[in-house]
Amino acid sequence: MPALLLRLDRNPFHHGSLGAVRSLGRAGVEVHAFVEGARSPLARSRYLRCAHEFTGDPHTTGDIERALSRAAARIGRPAVLIPMDDLGALAAHRLTPRLRGAYLLPRAPAEPLERAADKAELAELCRELGLTHPPTAVPDSAAEAVAALGRLGPPVVAKWSRPWLLPPGGALRSTTVVSGAEQVRRLFACAPRTGSRLLLQRLVPGGAGADWFFHGCFAADGTLLAGGTGRKDLAWPPGAGLTAVGSRVPNAEVERAARRLAAGLGYHGVLDADFRWDAAARAYHLLDVNPRPGAQFRLFTERSGLDVVRALHLDLTCRAVPAVPAGAAPGRVFVAENYGLPAALAAGRRWRRAGREVEWAWFAADDPAPFLAMAGAWPRRGPLRPRRGRRHASGGRRPAGGGRLSAATAGGARRTA
Repeated sequence: MPALLLRLDRNPFHHGSLGAVRSLGRAGVEVHAFVEGARSPLARSRYLRCAHEFTGDPHTTGDIERALSRAAARIGRPAVLIPMDDLGALAAHRLTPRLRGAYLLPRAPAEPLERAADKAELAELCRELGLTHPPTAVPDSAAEAVAALGRLGPPVVAKWSRPWLLPPGGALRSTTVVSGAEQVRRLFACAPRTGSRLLLQRLVPGGAGADWFFHGCFAADGTLLAGGTGRKDLAWPPGAGLTAVGSRVPNAEVERAARRLAAGLGYHGVLDADFRWDAAARAYHLLDVNPRPGAQFRLFTERSGLDVVRALHLDLTCRAVPAVPAGAAPGRVFVAENYGLPAALAAGRRWRRAGREVEWAWFAADDPAPFLAMAGAWPRRGPLRPRRGRRHASGGRRPAGGGRLSAATAGGARRTA
């Protein structure tokens, strides 16, 4: 059965989507995906059968449904739908009743997922489930925000409850460390145009080895089908960014917390959760939950090739997921090449492979074109960076012929839609 990757965040350098295309493609699955344009690295993969264009507003449910309906018509038969960002995941769950027949999706209810993804709701959810979470305030006024700053810090972490709704252009970051009252007032004044609530959270001291993550695919009955725990060795930006270098390291306490979260949500599908170790409290704080595969999910690839994306495809197509032996494939390392070097320089330390098996985010001997496209475009990100206010994903002028993309054919024949 084919698979369609849905990602509404226009980021042509999203290596998680490339990992999903390669994982499923190598298993013989016909893979389709929404891409930013023919020049994006993902469109160059030999494992991508068909590149689709998203037209319309990615924040409008009707536009998302129309784009998925058009893609379904081009695919021509039912497909497994795999969202690769939060906006796409939440939209897909809300649209599940209307997508039946065209797509296979997990059966998790939408409301618990939205609570987990919303940073403000997550604090209350953790209290209900008995999970450790940093003390958090959701102020209703600038005065309350300043008072929370004094009560929780300073400094404190300022977050937007629904970062996927932030205006494009990067003027507002999803997470910011703030120390002064004037900073807090300015952020609170921005709330009306973010589609989110501002929340202030006690800063949990980080440091080397403090940041952990869990990736898992859960069956409808709560069984963990695939996944594991990992440690963030280097981040970009430093301290609170994405995983530039990560290691697969068993952590029973983090896994227990993630399982409790999934059980409390009645979760079905792939879950990505971030934790930070608090040495003073001797506890792991749950910081973030994403109802979809994380960008570094290929770190948790078993020797059989099984990962959380393959497990989801097997589960949704009613096939057995092979059991994973206890302690399988430990010690692997994930490296995002375009972030690893600046992260290492910023941290002032070297990353050592030390003979460990490496999962590269971009480079693959059997699929080199995406790496070459990334390496060529990364230093001059302008040509691939989406422009503010664009309503289509072609990256240049809109393609002719009813919105058809002319994707480059690097390493394999595929249609474009």
